[in-house]
Amino acid sequence: MDRFERIYQLHTILSGRRTPASNRLLQDKLECSESTIKRLVGLMRNHFDAPIIYDRKRNGYYYDTETGAHPYELPGLWFNADELWGLLTCHRMLRDLSHGIFGEQIAQLQTRIEKLLALDNSSAECKLESVKILTMASRYKGHDHLFTKIAAALFGNRRLKLVYQARSDGQISERTISPQNLIYYRDNWYIDAWCHSKNGLRTFALEKIKSAIRQNIPAKHIDRQQLEAHYTSAYGIFGGPAQHLAKLKFTPERARWIADEQWHPKQTGRWLDDGSYELCIPFGDHRELLMDILKHGRNVEIIEPEFLRQAVIQEIQAMLEIYK
Repeated sequence: MDRFERIYQLHTILSGRRTPASNRLLQDKLECSESTIKRLVGLMRNHFDAPIIYDRKRNGYYYDTETGAHPYELPGLWFNADELWGLLTCHRMLRDLSHGIFGEQIAQLQTRIEKLLALDNSSAECKLESVKILTMASRYKGHDHLFTKIAAALFGNRRLKLVYQARSDGQISERTISPQNLIYYRDNWYIDAWCHSKNGLRTFALEKIKSAIRQNIPAKHIDRQQLEAHYTSAYGIFGGPAQHLAKLKFTPERARWIADEQWHPKQTGRWLDDGSYELCIPFGDHRELLMDILKHGRNVEIIEPEFLRQAVIQEIQAMLEIYK
């Protein structure tokens, strides 16, 4: 048991008693010596201003409840040590995924957590260096205040006025949106929203948002089931209904990986007699699915639909022209 856990348990014991907790009881509960109990009490008094009083007659400790209007609580200790490590690790992961996002907002919380965890005589930063997040093809290079503004509008249920550049044709337009979901997908950030300019649900890439102004107008509420049906029915980042079903056959060599992968929430798969694996995926817009199929090269064959087979053939032929 580390020092932090003992402080947490000591606080729990003292808070739950009406009479002093004896030295013997504390030693048994905290699995330590009498000298360690004294050091813990001193640390709590000096570091956390804990009103711990020693009763000589009973050779025990208790919280002074007469001088304070409310029962004493350890400052900032809403979690046990494992939960604090989990919280700090999540912050580290978010920082590595998109550097600086929400950094200022939770910097004080992070500092407090690190101080508490330092009670076990170790460095939180050194331990967290063992947690690595590797990203590829990340495109978001916007300012932190833009991300914060978008997130604040989402959480505050407010509309946003955007200046947005479409990636498909490079056209710049003004959009008024009601944010619905903030998405981190394939190392990039997106916002799912109701677009009042287009009168429908749309997905916007954060790196293509040139400016965002929060409006003091309540956002349009879209039922959660409607959102799920629109954004999880099709394949990948594209929304809309899944109008097609792709049937893919992977070679036995690649099947060992594919059988454990989830490409779509409603996919189905089965092993074939020759050791290959058949994967069926619903989709609407085929562009992202096409890229995912091509990266497996000769280890996958499209069984159906025919138009998807032809799209792959055309792509391969275009590639061959480059390498002739």
